[in-house]
Amino acid sequence: MIVSIIYLVLIVVSVLLTVQSAHVLYLMLYTWDRSDAERKARAPDEFLPPQISFSVLLPARHEEDVIQNTIERVVRANYPAELLEVFVICSQDDDGTIKKAEEKIDELKRKGLRNVRVVVFDDQPINKPHGLNTALPHTANQVVTIFDAEDDIHPEIFSLVNTVMVQEKVRVVQAGVQLMNYESNWYSTLNVLEYFFWFKSRLHYHAHHGSIPLGGNTVFFARELLLRLGGWDDRNLTEDADMGLRISAMGERVRVVYDDRYVTKEETPPTLGHFIRQRTRWSQGFIQTLKKGTWKKMPTRKQRWLAFYVLVFPRGQALLGLYLPISLGMILILKVPVLIALCSYLPVLLLAAHFLVQAVGLYEFTGAHGLEASPKALMRMAIAWFPFQMILAYAALRAMRREMLGRHDWEKTQHVGAHRATTEEAESRVG
Repeated sequence: MIVSIIYLVLIVVSVLLTVQSAHVLYLMLYTWDRSDAERKARAPDEFLPPQISFSVLLPARHEEDVIQNTIERVVRANYPAELLEVFVICSQDDDGTIKKAEEKIDELKRKGLRNVRVVVFDDQPINKPHGLNTALPHTANQVVTIFDAEDDIHPEIFSLVNTVMVQEKVRVVQAGVQLMNYESNWYSTLNVLEYFFWFKSRLHYHAHHGSIPLGGNTVFFARELLLRLGGWDDRNLTEDADMGLRISAMGERVRVVYDDRYVTKEETPPTLGHFIRQRTRWSQGFIQTLKKGTWKKMPTRKQRWLAFYVLVFPRGQALLGLYLPISLGMILILKVPVLIALCSYLPVLLLAAHFLVQAVGLYEFTGAHGLEASPKALMRMAIAWFPFQMILAYAALRAMRREMLGRHDWEKTQHVGAHRATTEEAESRVG
């Protein structure tokens, strides 16, 4: 009897993981598989003259090393300065970032640029969404956008969004974000490719079906829409995903643009500890958003199911993390009938398919950005594949534990500007 139950559990879990893995694989290949989706994802071939004014929010905490370069790139974008205003957002105790930002602002003023200011808040909680809510009343322009403190934005990003919003009459645009430093450490290649497939393919599927968890930056909102929504949920650890689903529940169309030429460039977390804390925060934020229940207000069953599927994903990762070592152990110690053994092997085949797709993605990513996918990078990616899945599962389990304990503090991710070195390397190759 006990053996039969074990066999049944093994079959059920194997089938569920196989179906889930197959669906993820489909989402990863969505824009490659459908020519209409790929065409919709592209940036316009030509840009319209500037019409829309933008308020740029730069939330920053302990970002002394990167904030000045980010401010410089934003104000030097190829867009009229009179149509841009920039707000660097800091908590009162962050003296280092405030000092660096004010130094850059003074330097820009000497050069005749007076469209940057620092917004400081001194209340709780100390996190990104609360900072965004603090700065929102100070904005005056038509469209509000967010960039992270380490972002390297493309000089044409405002022209791109201006064109899309004017031509297509949309009020929310999510543009591409791409991690760049794919050779920094053992997990960075897989982390980079996660972003590559998420922004280049998966988000377009979500936008097409009107159920989209937005990214945390390079997202553009009509200001009046944000005001009507009351800003961000400052208790949510993934305020971006929550905002996207709230907008979807309103029936608001979101235009996703991914063009390798115009992506915002970022870096992978510099250490494994920072990476785990970042993924824990994301997983816990999804758990919070699932419990909040905004997804239940979406008008169609398809939208509700898609939102539920995304938000419950951390629990799936936790299950996978528990299942993989158990399945490996069962291979070694448990003799099962051939059909059950074949069934339990199906998720392994799907994981192999995922790896092959990501390997091809590595070459496409590096080719698009003037980089080179070395055999060493591919080998490191293969070796890191299983440990990486276990790290994601551990982060998901850690998120579930934090949520049960009622811990909602914001675990900060350090930024060191590693993506800028990768970009400079690519530019030197082109040169």
